[in-house]
Amino acid sequence: MTQKRLVVLRTMWLDGPNIWTYRSCIEALVDIQELEQFPSNLLPGFYERLTALLPGLVDHRCGIGEPGGFLLRVREGTYAAHMLEHIVIELHTQAGLDVGFGKARMTSKEGVYKMVFRTPDPMVGMACLEAGVRLLHAAIEDTEFDLQAELKIIKHHCDMHGLGPSTQHILDAAYERRIPIVRLNDGNLVQLGHSNQQQRIWTAETSKTSAIAEGIAADKDLCKELLAQCGVPVPEGEMAKSPEHAWEIAKDIGLPVVVKPVDGNWGRGVSLELSKEEDVKTAWPLADKESYTGVIVEKFIRGVEHRVLVVNYQVAAVSRGELVYVIGDGISTLQELCNQQINIDPRRGESEIFPLRPVNVEKNPAVFLEVQRQGFNASSIIEQGVKVLIERNSNASEDVTDLIHPEIARLCSMAARVVGLDVAGIDLVCEHIDQSPKGQSLAVVEVNAGPGLLMHIKPAKGKPRNVGKPIIESLFPGDANGRIPIISYSGGLEIDGFGPELTEILEDQGHRVGLACDQGLVMNGRVITITPSANWQAGRNCLINKNLDTLVMQVKASTILSEGLPFDRSSLAVITSVGPIQGLDEWDILTREQHFNVMRTVVDLVLASGHAVINADEVSLLPLKDLCDGKVIWISSTADNPVIDEHIQNGGMAVVCESSTIRFLGTRAEAESRTPIELKQPTENLIKALALAATGWAMDVPHHLLRADIRQRY
Repeated sequence: MTQKRLVVLRTMWLDGPNIWTYRSCIEALVDIQELEQFPSNLLPGFYERLTALLPGLVDHRCGIGEPGGFLLRVREGTYAAHMLEHIVIELHTQAGLDVGFGKARMTSKEGVYKMVFRTPDPMVGMACLEAGVRLLHAAIEDTEFDLQAELKIIKHHCDMHGLGPSTQHILDAAYERRIPIVRLNDGNLVQLGHSNQQQRIWTAETSKTSAIAEGIAADKDLCKELLAQCGVPVPEGEMAKSPEHAWEIAKDIGLPVVVKPVDGNWGRGVSLELSKEEDVKTAWPLADKESYTGVIVEKFIRGVEHRVLVVNYQVAAVSRGELVYVIGDGISTLQELCNQQINIDPRRGESEIFPLRPVNVEKNPAVFLEVQRQGFNASSIIEQGVKVLIERNSNASEDVTDLIHPEIARLCSMAARVVGLDVAGIDLVCEHIDQSPKGQSLAVVEVNAGPGLLMHIKPAKGKPRNVGKPIIESLFPGDANGRIPIISYSGGLEIDGFGPELTEILEDQGHRVGLACDQGLVMNGRVITITPSANWQAGRNCLINKNLDTLVMQVKASTILSEGLPFDRSSLAVITSVGPIQGLDEWDILTREQHFNVMRTVVDLVLASGHAVINADEVSLLPLKDLCDGKVIWISSTADNPVIDEHIQNGGMAVVCESSTIRFLGTRAEAESRTPIELKQPTENLIKALALAATGWAMDVPHHLLRADIRQRY
């Protein structure tokens, strides 16, 4: 008997709406070979081995729609492609990714399945797929499988290719508002909205973040000077050119002092509460190493560190910091105590998904200096009960947003406004965050551009804050959603040339149109290429172009099947037929019903505020009416169509041809005085002319101008 193994024949990254889901996913074509004859209930010991490897599968619903549903299917007997789907989803979950969507469907070839799963990134998805195949084989063959090693590889791909937690949090808020999201690189540069309605973010920096403001925030000395001039309390201090100069400054302004880099961040190179000459001089090179522009010595402000997040000059969240200590046991070294008492904190980790970093006394110069000042090093055995301070400037960890005093909030908002940052992290030291600034030690220590959001999203204590929401509201105030008119069109020869003709009509109305179709790629009247461009990349190129305000895109079945669509929703879909089926056998589309299910995608994507222009003469298209969230405009080459008659009686819209005249039907047509348009001569392609008229109507082209455009062509 041959080995019972599954083979992945092909994978496709579908980066946008497709036949499976509105969101990006990977479709894998898999051949389960001999496993077609061996469902899970015929594989001895498989259930036990699978659940031992992935106990989280118990939460997968499947079939019965409740936890345990999938495992019930495994007990009763299900096939390898279906099991691989759930294994891949669970590997995403184990790596900290919530995907929760997958399907496995048979193809026309025995033993070959299409298996699809949602994933945030193709590299991450492929890592999960490859690990999933290995895990499935291990469970079938009763061989070793190192789950933790595989998860380490997957998490590495997440770190390398996934979005950071701050960026993802903002995107979650954008998705709640149904604002389009376009990732622009492998990092955290993301476009929100399309074309001329877009905004961009790079972690917590936005299109509205001024380069001048960033420069001011980076120059701590200049920033402090401007704040002081505007009445914001700041610690006294000045630039230090050398360790000796730092000590001279410290004596002048009074001890204790803080030594830090002028342009540092994340607390790197910062040494606090220094009172000895040796400590100040030792701290200077630590700060200098983290700075491009110099070292600053400041008066130490007594109090508790706070991070105040200000968005659009309003306080969005406040976190309070904590001093980090270990307590000796008389046996363990200082580093061992750090590992036992600090590094076990689940908030600490090396990647940016963790709000805090592990403590390594030898490798962290600031920690090394702090413990050295207390007479210890990493190898010191700390006596029973002795408390050793490890970090003074650990990242803020307790949410105190509801406690901040209104006057302190106004002070922080003023600091952000002085610098000019739309999103600012204000480092504030004060004794009591819930009391007036008067009568207490208080100062704004730093103003930071592009602040980390994780401390507010996942505080160790207190209430998590949805800080992405105010950032999105500042970029898209009111009902703004970043959308532009997107018009897709699909069909056969009857629709040939529709895109260029519609583009001319829209450009006559002042639209700056991007056109992606078989005739090429055109942006605002400029021909980019005459190579056929009815594809994902051409459409996306238009959607990231700030000079455009409308997209007209020809959509083919092959694009939906092999790439996905570059837009999440559309304003208008024009479909005159399902188009030719030739060539679709590559994706196992063999019947008209399958072809229809592919092309319905364009109508599925129409917004509730949008329209679908559908050819009522094509009986196969009639079911599309019930799939459209928006309004349907039927078109027909004859006025005698019962489908249209019923549609008009129910308050719908239609465009028909009667006696060489295009007629607009419905109460809206009457209200807008959409009078008939007489064609100059019998047209060879009447359906295209009707589609142009209906699309112009849906796009609110003034009737006299639409009439002139139609008559000029037909």
